[in-house]
Parts: sequence; C-alpha cells; structure tokens
Amino acid sequence: MALLCGAVVWGLIWYPYRVIEAAGMGGVTATGITYGLAFLFGLLPMWPVVRTIRPSFWLLLLALSAAGTNIGYVLGTLDGVVMRVLLLFYLSPLWTVLLSRTLLGERLSRAGTGVIALSMAGAIVMLWQPALGFPWPACGAEWMGLGAGFCFALANVLVRRTAHIEIEHKVMAVFAGVVLMAPAVAWLRGESPVAQAVAVGADIWLMLGILGAVLLIINLVVQYGITHLSANAAISLFLFELVVAAASSWWLADEVMGTKEWLGGAMIIAASLFSGHLEQPAAQPDKEPA
Repeated sequence: MALLCGAVVWGLIWYPYRVIEAAGMGGVTATGITYGLAFLFGLLPMWPVVRTIRPSFWLLLLALSAAGTNIGYVLGTLDGVVMRVLLLFYLSPLWTVLLSRTLLGERLSRAGTGVIALSMAGAIVMLWQPALGFPWPACGAEWMGLGAGFCFALANVLVRRTAHIEIEHKVMAVFAGVVLMAPAVAWLRGESPVAQAVAVGADIWLMLGILGAVLLIINLVVQYGITHLSANAAISLFLFELVVAAASSWWLADEVMGTKEWLGGAMIIAASLFSGHLEQPAAQPDKEPA
C-alpha cells in the first residue's frame, strides 16, 4: 500500500509542475526548490534522528542516484519526445533485476520472471508508438531518460540494501542530493533560479510549499515500503504510476486514453497483484553499521 500510494502521487505530480513551469519557473529550478523545502520541512521534526547521521558510502551513493533520477527525468521530459523518454525510463525493471541480483542476492522465481515480463509488456503497450521508431536513445534527452531509469532502479535497490540505516537518514540524503545538484544543472541549462524565484507570485510559492510537504511525506512512506519489500516487487508496483498518469492526463489535460492505454494499464495492475511473490528465498541484507 505504501508503494502504491507513492505511485499515485508520482502519477499526479506532473500537473502542478506543469502549472509552475507555465508561470515562468524552469523545471530544474522548481525541482530544486521543492526538494529544498522538503529538506527544511523534515529537518525540525526529524532532528532527533537526523542529528545521529554519520558519513556513509551507501548514503552518498543513494543521494547521487536520487539526484540523477529526479533531475534526469525532468531534463528528459522537458527536452525530448515524452513518450520515448518515458519508455526508456521505464526499462528500470530490467536494471532492477540485475542490480538486485548483484547487491542483494535476490533471485527471481519463474513466476517472478513472468510478473516482471507482464509489467514491462504493459509499460511498452502503453508507451510504444511505432512511428517514433525503436526505443534506443537517439539524442541527449533520451539518454537522460535511460540514465534516470537506471538511477531509479539503483536508488530503490540501495534503499533495500541499506535496511540497517534509519529511514529518516535516507530520506534526507535523497533530498540533499537533489538540492545540491539542481543549481549546477539549472545554470548549465541557462535557467536563472534567483530571478525566477523572485518573479513568480505568492500562489506559485504556495504550490511549491505544498509540493515540498507532499514530497516529504511520500518519500517517508515510499522508503518504508521499499525497505520491507524486495527491490523487484517494488519496481513492479511503481509501474502503477503509468496507469495513474494516463488517467490523470485524461482527466486534467483532456488527453485521450485509447485501447492500448487501457490494455497496458490492465496488464500493469495484474502484475501488481502478484508482485509480492517474485523471488525465491534469499539471504537478507547484511545488518552492518553505517
């Protein structure tokens, strides 16, 4: 339920970011500000736990992978053909299978292989457009989408791998990674974060604040879910985001849901129902100090 709640939020959150961009604030700048606000909102209530954080290779890698996921996704969808970028991003279950086998020792059962294949097929049915050609990166934006999908898979595996680290520590690492990387990327893209922050009105800042609070809550919820489920089950459930995104774009933006969207969504939902039975018994992640 935690991961499905996360998928619902991620499937809806595109809309307020689109409103913010229409008001004159760049996507990378908005991403950096909302994650910065989430970091600040979480700092005070979680301080008793956060102050015990210690330097860790795994936390650093998690921060970098989270930054690569969020900023790469934004850059890819802003600069490229959205459907191709999404298709490349949602190859993430393939990377999860490889990474979870290497870092966690998770082994897919035959039924689990079928579940992953069904969820991937559902994503391809929803996103595939023959006129756009074979889904191989053809430009920088598409490489961003592919890289963001790999980082997404890596971040989920790392959350599971770091079960010995407090959830609050991992959430704050995710926020910090995005906050630290966003200004540099915004500068490279020619965005002016300070000027854009001053130019937008109070209503946009209210929306940014609400998004920051939502990001704080949903990251805590999602981290809990990933910590207690296998990485392959988690990535399969996350594909439910596509179903929500398709429905929300139909409802909020008058985009059409055709037969392939309904069919692909049904395949992803069916795979989600069996996502808790993907792996053969495997060793638990090491309980080692941070």
